[in-house]
Amino acid sequence: MTDAGEVRNQLKEALDSGLGAVEQAVDLSTLEEARVHALGRKSALSRARSGLGRLSEDERRDVGKIANDIQSSLEAALEHKRALFTAQEQQDRFERERVDVTLPGDEIEPGSIHPLTRTIWEIIDIFIGLGYRVVEGPDVELGRFNFDALNFPPNHPSRGPTDTFYVGDVNDDKVLRTHTSPAQIRTMQAQEPPVYVVVPGRTYRRDAMDATHLASFAQIEGLAVDEQITMADLKGSLQTFARRVFGKDLDVRLRPHHFSFTEPSAEMDVQCFVCRGSDPRCRLCRGEGWIEILGCGMVHPFLFEWVGYDTTRYSGFAFGMGVERIAALAHGIADIRYFYDNDLRFLSYFRGLG
Repeated sequence: MTDAGEVRNQLKEALDSGLGAVEQAVDLSTLEEARVHALGRKSALSRARSGLGRLSEDERRDVGKIANDIQSSLEAALEHKRALFTAQEQQDRFERERVDVTLPGDEIEPGSIHPLTRTIWEIIDIFIGLGYRVVEGPDVELGRFNFDALNFPPNHPSRGPTDTFYVGDVNDDKVLRTHTSPAQIRTMQAQEPPVYVVVPGRTYRRDAMDATHLASFAQIEGLAVDEQITMADLKGSLQTFARRVFGKDLDVRLRPHHFSFTEPSAEMDVQCFVCRGSDPRCRLCRGEGWIEILGCGMVHPFLFEWVGYDTTRYSGFAFGMGVERIAALAHGIADIRYFYDNDLRFLSYFRGLG
């Protein structure tokens, strides 16, 4: 057999082999394998074409045309099969993703107010009902408002960088406020008595985070300044607040304490609303019968002198509470970090409460 005849046989075998591989393909992946088998660098067609160099010019022209026709036939077969598979894949996808528009849509559960926001609104609403108004102050506060005006001596531990976040150098007079009390000073500087305000806002302290402490938390301060304000007014106002939040018939008590900006100072406890002191194994009060909820006291005369109030004419009281603690106690939450986890299972508990 001449070289030309041998090459023709090889080309015919390459055509039969390539068409067979294309015919056996069952999807786009196996079709790609068939393309490599029929037209790839190591295919029978490529091996047959390598023999064209042994032929004369006339034979090479004739046999080369046959090779080109075979390649065109294989490419046409591949393209036809590819079009079939592509159409079938698209049809399968349409079937998988088909939506019956006559069916009812998926129910989307409505959102709800965050429990801390709800607690802030509830507390503010109580004091607005008692005649207070809401004021706010900056989160980045001047040290003289955060400490000096509130009777914190220069060597007070809370002024150190281990307790307070300073904005810039520790010698700069700028801090992230450690309480919302600076807004009380700003309010008294801006107006004459009577003053009845509540101050909600975020505060910042270098506390290690655990079940009862956070480095950033919400706080609400209250201030009342008028003529003849007494501790009885303080207790009566806070008793009204506590009973609205925790229970209408609960007692409250004041225990002596110390705060730089109040004198006398106290911590206020509310009667345990789970056991009322009758269960020594109570998980909430641990058998004590009382739960500490906030700090309070009569405004220290130093603050009145700072803002220019007449200490012989005016008196007042102040109080401050952590919103997370109030919310945790009111709803039986053991760890205040849950309020910031954004766990929908936890947050969904509060959806139907408001």
